[in-house]
Amino acid sequence: MSGQKTVRRKASTKAEQRAEMIEQILDAAELLFSKHGLYGVTLKDVAKEVGVHHTLINYYFDDKKALFDQVFARRAVVTSERRMRMLTEYENACAGKPTVEGALRAFLDTDLDLYIEGGEGWKNYGALASQVANTPEWGAAMMDEHFDPVVLRLIDLLKRALPGCADEDIFWGYHFVSGALMLTLARTGRVDKLSGGICRSDDYAAVKERMSTFMAAGFLSICAGERRTS
Repeated sequence: MSGQKTVRRKASTKAEQRAEMIEQILDAAELLFSKHGLYGVTLKDVAKEVGVHHTLINYYFDDKKALFDQVFARRAVVTSERRMRMLTEYENACAGKPTVEGALRAFLDTDLDLYIEGGEGWKNYGALASQVANTPEWGAAMMDEHFDPVVLRLIDLLKRALPGCADEDIFWGYHFVSGALMLTLARTGRVDKLSGGICRSDDYAAVKERMSTFMAAGFLSICAGERRTS
């Protein structure tokens, strides 16, 4: 009996060590990929960042793309499930009468909270996600795989909040929302320079305070037929 307990304890420790090592590798790869992209990082770079021999990385991951995919998927599932849950809670709370800003806040604020509260790891992931979203060769497929269900859930709420609005206007509106969110997550520092330091590209709290209200006004404007042609 005591021998069985010892074996179980040892196996559990190995499992914990394995999980801890994988997390260290994913964290290091996330940091490097967020700065240099998929093609600017090697497995040896990741190993150096972790402080291990590169063969250990190969032991856990078949190749660099497999590592990249797992880095991306690790947090994608967290933000997707969290936003889906908040959209459902909002739908239940609004008693079938969603507003544009209410739906956007359930979608955007919930995501921004992760970057406000989640530390540098989540900020690195945000920068990485902005790269993936702007890489049509393979990034679009990754965004489709991980985020289409929650995006379409938002679209459904927006359609109900804007009865009579053309579908094309709602999808264009989401396109603009997505672009603004990805630029925010990229933390380029451009708004810092343009504003003379009044605004900071890493001030997600300031973005959260304004983005949904700003974007809701845009939806309401184009859906009210206020578009102008030059």
